[in-house]
Amino acid sequence: MAGVQTAVALREQGFAGPVTLIGAEPHQPYDRPPLSKAVLLGKAEDSAFEVDFEALDIELRLGVEVTGVRPDAHELDTPAGPVGYDVLVIATGAEPVVLPGTEGVPGVHLLRTLDDAARLRPVLDGRHDVVVVGAGWIGAEFATAARAAGCGVTVVEAADRPLAGAMPAEVAAPMADWYAGIGAELLTGARVDHIEPGRVVLADGRALPAGAVVVGIGARPATGWLAGSGIELGPDGSVTADGALRTSAPDVYAVGDCASFPSARYGERLLVHHWDNALQGPRTAAANIIGTAADGAFEPLAYDPVPYFWSEQFDRFVQYAGHHGDADTLLWRGDPADPAWSVCWLRDGVLVAVLAVGRPRDLAQGRKLIEAGAPLDPERAADPAVPLKAAVRG
Repeated sequence: MAGVQTAVALREQGFAGPVTLIGAEPHQPYDRPPLSKAVLLGKAEDSAFEVDFEALDIELRLGVEVTGVRPDAHELDTPAGPVGYDVLVIATGAEPVVLPGTEGVPGVHLLRTLDDAARLRPVLDGRHDVVVVGAGWIGAEFATAARAAGCGVTVVEAADRPLAGAMPAEVAAPMADWYAGIGAELLTGARVDHIEPGRVVLADGRALPAGAVVVGIGARPATGWLAGSGIELGPDGSVTADGALRTSAPDVYAVGDCASFPSARYGERLLVHHWDNALQGPRTAAANIIGTAADGAFEPLAYDPVPYFWSEQFDRFVQYAGHHGDADTLLWRGDPADPAWSVCWLRDGVLVAVLAVGRPRDLAQGRKLIEAGAPLDPERAADPAVPLKAAVRG
């Protein structure tokens, strides 16, 4: 997504020079969200972008893995030989975290690529019992798809609740009931000891039947290939881009899941592993590339979005905008036992994040209010009958 959108944005913003898009996968560039939904369930063969690369004069080099970069020489290393560049945009995304001891084990799957989805489709078609390791966003989406296909599903989560790394306990707790609502079993506080043919053995000795195992325990930036390049990486492995999405190397930018950026809005560096970031960041990077090329006095555009993502799970449409911390004030809008509710986070009285479950208006209004830095009246904001925009102070 980030690579394609950068190439397209360069053309849309008037760049006339050569643009080359290099990807390790042999497939036409494709979108990832449908992989855990329509593609996985066999309702679509692929999710290729509807982009006419030939008409845009964008050269595609598919099935080409980049193994390194030498910024001083302005060259990439590939098995087919070096590839030179004037400006490089790193858009290598993230790669799933592998459960230790399971790499290469038959029947253990990840879900990140089109090939991953293709390997999992027969599992769903065969209605096998499936064990999902990890009750995060991807685990929830896969569990939903597997149940829709008629599979028995058990989800194993090492933490005491789903979404432990993303949501506070009081927000995540009611989400645990969603699993039972579709006939999936959620085991929290459960760690995998090892996986054998046909079963998953937990640390407490329990054995779970498993025709297949799907691991969804997180992702990390796909930046290992940058070792030795001198391009600065953060402790989380992300490329540490500046506010204009430039890296520490000259003429090298980074966008999407592989890059972190400083947010003046939130006062910290953010690493956002979501689709909207891979859509918005390339537009800023393209503008800065063109501006730099055209005029050395160009004032770079700052990238400081309100992060946004959505997830379709358990017959619910879940949306989140912003970024919250443990110290922020949490306000409920509605009863989490109901089909639709939302949560707001305030920092010094200002709205900084909103989670909406079946309340798209809360999300749409909340996102605009976050962008505006709007202070809210907590009492009115906590009333689900009051539109969020009507809770603004003054």
